[in-house]
Amino acid sequence: MYTAHPDRYADLPYRRTGRSGLKLPAISLGLWHNFGPDRPVETQRAILRRAFDLGVTHFDLANNYGPPPGAAESALGEFLKADFAPYRDELVISTKAGYLMWPGPYGEWGSRKYLLSSLDQSLARMGLDYVDIFYSHRPDPETPLEETMGALHSAVQQGKALYVGISNYSAEQTREAARILGELGTPLLIHQPRYSMLDRRPEEEGLLDALDELQVGSIVFSPLEQGLLSSRYLDGIPEGSRAASDSPFLDSDAVTADLVGKLRALDEIAKGRGQTLAQLALAWVLRGGRVTSALVGASSAQQIEDSVATTRNLDFDADELARIDEIVKP
Repeated sequence: MYTAHPDRYADLPYRRTGRSGLKLPAISLGLWHNFGPDRPVETQRAILRRAFDLGVTHFDLANNYGPPPGAAESALGEFLKADFAPYRDELVISTKAGYLMWPGPYGEWGSRKYLLSSLDQSLARMGLDYVDIFYSHRPDPETPLEETMGALHSAVQQGKALYVGISNYSAEQTREAARILGELGTPLLIHQPRYSMLDRRPEEEGLLDALDELQVGSIVFSPLEQGLLSSRYLDGIPEGSRAASDSPFLDSDAVTADLVGKLRALDEIAKGRGQTLAQLALAWVLRGGRVTSALVGASSAQQIEDSVATTRNLDFDADELARIDEIVKP
């Protein structure tokens, strides 16, 4: 029987999410690619247990996580029942709906029918009465935003979600979503954008500014750029890596000689800070407290330990930030 570490709240910092009462750990665990039937159950269990023992209270999912779609939620459901049932009130569990889950016109995007049906399916897979955060995973170009946000509001009204969020929405769409939700009486809690040292779009396109103005929290995905911002690619493409398999999420063509040179230069900055390249990348998105939490995946308990260790040094001086920009920006 699993018993959580008594000192699990001793070290990891927690940050208030926007103007809400909810605090999230600076490092959150995403169950995207490592929680399906193709991964050893004991490895999955070890990752979740170690994460919680280190104070990672937030587990982030979506209906389509696996593979196959739905597998990650089903796996978490088993671990919740076996290990974490006594700790449910200490956990923040989120899920999303927006991408393809079943055939036909009601199996994806942002209609009320799809979102609320998907949430019911997610709750059944996880064996939960409610999730803490329910997201619209992507904007729907054909469904009125009022309908999509109305469905999120209904999820809260029905007691199936405590808070709501959006992901992959532009700054303008975020402002409109926040306005609609505010009028309905269910505030927009959080946005989940892609953001890293190599992908500055939330800065460049004004999304972070919008979130600051709206007092909405943020949890960023792919802060390591699918593993590029780690030590794995310092000498090119290693065998067995995501790029070597020509994953749809990381093509081998992306690992150019120019990029490898940048990664090596960033690694030198990381060494000077007493960090790995991955820790530098996580610290960079968390710098200054503008981002609420960084979402990481893990294929081993050691990886989650390394990610949490990032929070020992989140401060940058002006010279370090300037050097990073000089290396990364064209």
